Amino acid sequence: MIHSFPAMNNNPFTLQFSVKEDHIQLRDFLQRQGISKRTLTAVKYDGGKLLVNGNEQTVRYALVEGDTVTICFPIEQPSEGLTPESGPLSIVYEDEAIVIIDKPAGQGTIPSRDQSSGTIANVVAGKFADERVPSTVHVVTRLDRDTSGLLCIAKNRHIHHLLNEQMRMTGFYRQYIAFVEGWVAWNEQMIEQPIGRKDGSIIERIVREDGQYARTDAKVFGRFECLGSQYTGVSLVLHTGRTHQIRVHMQWLGHPLVGDDLYGGTRSLLNRQALHCASIGFRHPLTGEQLSFTSGMPVDMKMLNEHLITHQKM
Repeated sequence: MIHSFPAMNNNPFTLQFSVKEDHIQLRDFLQRQGISKRTLTAVKYDGGKLLVNGNEQTVRYALVEGDTVTICFPIEQPSEGLTPESGPLSIVYEDEAIVIIDKPAGQGTIPSRDQSSGTIANVVAGKFADERVPSTVHVVTRLDRDTSGLLCIAKNRHIHHLLNEQMRMTGFYRQYIAFVEGWVAWNEQMIEQPIGRKDGSIIERIVREDGQYARTDAKVFGRFECLGSQYTGVSLVLHTGRTHQIRVHMQWLGHPLVGDDLYGGTRSLLNRQALHCASIGFRHPLTGEQLSFTSGMPVDMKMLNEHLITHQKM
């Protein structure tokens, strides 16, 4: 059984485990609990502690059934390159390990060349500073600046590692809704096309043979013929997390997102890509509880949907 203690008031993030078997090295036991070699190195050299029944031990210590193992993680230092700022946050859920935020369109997730301040990461860093949470901001699921919806932030590098492992094993559910240009002929489609950087661009991505594996599952939820043009509403599930994955895959199919002028869409109906992360689900990294969160369609996409329905050709 795992017990966690909040990393508050400059106290270290701490985990406890009960040993259920005999004659196992502490190192091997911790690796079975999902503690990475990198984390163990940080514990050893950056001020953490490994305790067995309250006594400090090395990773070579032989455990027996009934022992209690405690890991005191090093106190994290806030990132020097991330300026803490005050600002609004739409927090959907928070505990000692994670924060789930509903991000508006137009706000970056992390600072970039185009938006160096005012991002979700800046404001979360300010929140952590105010609450004396000794952690930097670990973004688990990042959204493009003009994509709205749910994103997950970890409060500790170990929690970040565990959630990244879930994502790598496709155990982290992410469902989006989008409106695309054109009349999508199929009802459901699995899109498996590798994605890489477009030559000569530091931003744009394309489908290319030497790119990274990427899979998106798409399902149509509505078709519209409006004022001489055709549009389709699509629900999409990510199985990988490549940069601009949904935008690139839909462009490759010949159906760029409404408002996505970087990938061939037009902004006549919406002044940003019509993409919203509507649902995420995963196992809590400490308790193992299955969590799921949803976010309703934002106002601008609701207005787009109503416009398409209102002007639907009968």
